[in-house]
Amino acid sequence: MNKIYYLASCDTCRKIIKSLPNADNLEFHDIRQNPINEDELEEMQSLSRSYEALFSKKAQLYKSLDLKNKSLTEADFKKYLLEHYTFLSRPVFIIDGKIYIGNSQKNVNEVIAVLK
Repeated sequence: MNKIYYLASCDTCRKIIKSLPNADNLEFHDIRQNPINEDELEEMQSLSRSYEALFSKKAQLYKSLDLKNKSLTEADFKKYLLEHYTFLSRPVFIIDGKIYIGNSQKNVNEVIAVLK
């Protein structure tokens, strides 16, 4: 099943979801209501090849914990991603075995094209 990991309270995620064709073919996973588990994170990491690629450096918690001034390893990125949903760069789509991370226009356009 194709999936979207998103935050229901995020305006950007809601806007992207509204723009998707055939969104009913996706399994929706609200990461606040149902935090990602280690197996789901491992699947994302195997597709993206990096925990850092999944990690949002725009998160307020990233700034408040002063993580930008720390040298984070892949193990650190994994730990933070499992500890708090806000660290996941949203939305994350897994469609036909390919991962799309974040809300860049290029990414959204690719997802829309794949879902048509």
